[in-house]
Amino acid sequence: MDLSHYESFRSKSVSGRYLSPEHLSLALQNPDRNIQMDQPGESVNGLPVIRLRWGNGPVRVLMWSQMHGNESTTTKAVLDLLNFLCQTAGQKDALEEQLTLEILPMLNPDGARSYTRENASGVDLNRDARVLSQPESRILRSCYESFRPDYCFNLHDQRTIYSLGASPIPATLSFLAPSADSSRSLPVNRIRAMQLIAATAEDLGEILPGGIGRYDDSFNENCVGDQFQMAGTPTLLFEAGHFPGDYEREHTRYFVFNALLSALKRVASSSFDGFLPAQYQALPENGKQLVDIRIRNAGHLSDRYAPDQVLAIQYREVLREGRIHWVPEWPAEGLSEARYGHREWDASRASDRAEILQEPGLKKLLTEG
Repeated sequence: MDLSHYESFRSKSVSGRYLSPEHLSLALQNPDRNIQMDQPGESVNGLPVIRLRWGNGPVRVLMWSQMHGNESTTTKAVLDLLNFLCQTAGQKDALEEQLTLEILPMLNPDGARSYTRENASGVDLNRDARVLSQPESRILRSCYESFRPDYCFNLHDQRTIYSLGASPIPATLSFLAPSADSSRSLPVNRIRAMQLIAATAEDLGEILPGGIGRYDDSFNENCVGDQFQMAGTPTLLFEAGHFPGDYEREHTRYFVFNALLSALKRVASSSFDGFLPAQYQALPENGKQLVDIRIRNAGHLSDRYAPDQVLAIQYREVLREGRIHWVPEWPAEGLSEARYGHREWDASRASDRAEILQEPGLKKLLTEG
């Protein structure tokens, strides 16, 4: 779908990186009559975990977003998708007759409110799928067991560090068909997930050429996707990544919306059987070749650096007064050797030095940090 058409369905009540339970409640204030909404449980802090259901078809798709509270892009895209499904005639009717969607748009409302990856107990819910120690984990598992989905869509954001392989191109969207065992074997349900990803990636080729990657498929039985794949359900991980200049992830939101819609159309029409696991495997695996800022010849900024030293800088996302602020910091170990930056400067050029020293927070980091 082209961008101008998409704008008619984009949920105007949510934007930017911070999407709290209050924002979600506002977006769902007047749900379409075709959307059923209930509350299958509460978070650690007693916030409602909302469940939505749409459609009356035989093919059941379970999807969940904001399992990590600071990963909001896919939640925005899900709200856009629901607007599309509820407002569009003709094409929508075919999907409604073929699909039943069950959606947990914000599995971790406590983490969403505080903009943290973990829940209020400090637990990463995507490492709690086997033990089920947290109420949010148990809610998801209960929904899975009662709904008995034919497909699962596990929706996440990924950091700006991810590149397409060893290239400087950011992985704006990445997909994963999680492994079902440590040998990364190919049971039928995993093959189905691979085929569906390959078809979806092909569908997105026009609007996102060369921006789609494949996430690492190392097996971890504590992860939700691996657990559901082990249980025999084709499970797809969607990762919303960085698009050049788009730290608010509004462009990425558009790509995720299209990916979700494509995958659902493919499932509804059973039109992905002809794709091969090899086409999925041909997607470039995510590398970690990017940092937010890379400065060459740093000695021209300060004598604390060698003349030809290269500096890598990463933003930390900080919630202040209901907005996310990007604070430059020295990157974690292992990222300082990244070969490319989303923004690149050469401090040997006077114009670049002027830009660097005008960047909020950057002058202080470079001269005092």
